[in-house]
Amino acid sequence: MQPGEDIDWIVADAPVAYPRALAWMEARAAAVAEGSGREAVWLIEHPPLYTAGTSADRAELLDPRFPVFVAGRGGRYTYHGPGQRVGYLILDLNKRGRDVRAFVYALEGWVIATLARLGVEAWRAPGRIGIWTSDGEQEAKIGAIGVRVRRWVTLHGFSVNVAPDLSHFGGIVPCGLAEFAVTSLAKLGKANGLAAFDAALHAGVDDFLAALGAQQSA
Repeated sequence: MQPGEDIDWIVADAPVAYPRALAWMEARAAAVAEGSGREAVWLIEHPPLYTAGTSADRAELLDPRFPVFVAGRGGRYTYHGPGQRVGYLILDLNKRGRDVRAFVYALEGWVIATLARLGVEAWRAPGRIGIWTSDGEQEAKIGAIGVRVRRWVTLHGFSVNVAPDLSHFGGIVPCGLAEFAVTSLAKLGKANGLAAFDAALHAGVDDFLAALGAQQSA
């Protein structure tokens, strides 16, 4: 089932090496920009690794226990690994509104609505990037957003902690926010797995695309 006639919905069945993912995104985005390829939502896992965004501070790489890759997206250091759902979006903003802020806002809203379907209340936090929730008495980060736009085609996207090994985040200062913890659906007692997350995400894709269309027409 596709989220619209012109968008491919792809779910990888095994972890994808980061260089391969970057190459795929670059090629797909170039094809979309040239009018020879279809837009896509690609849902994957990575083997354990750290990525450095365009604002990464080397001092925030505390323990490079896993490979570190320069991502080319916005943001700072983040972790990817098994049990974390990564969503890469190759969308043409030429036809969905040339507004990067509106795209990011709609993407955040899509992830927040997905978590709500799984029984987790989440939100945006002013001055802090990412998706936030309550873990006991503290606020914790459950999802990250990092995008790039080239020729008005989007690359990269989001990551959500479904059931990763949270100790792996200890090698970095996640997104430069040392004072906040990270959490996951599993830690919050919502261990439904990646398939359940994907189904909840898919249930909201039309609303996400409609939000982009509404921004375009506004």
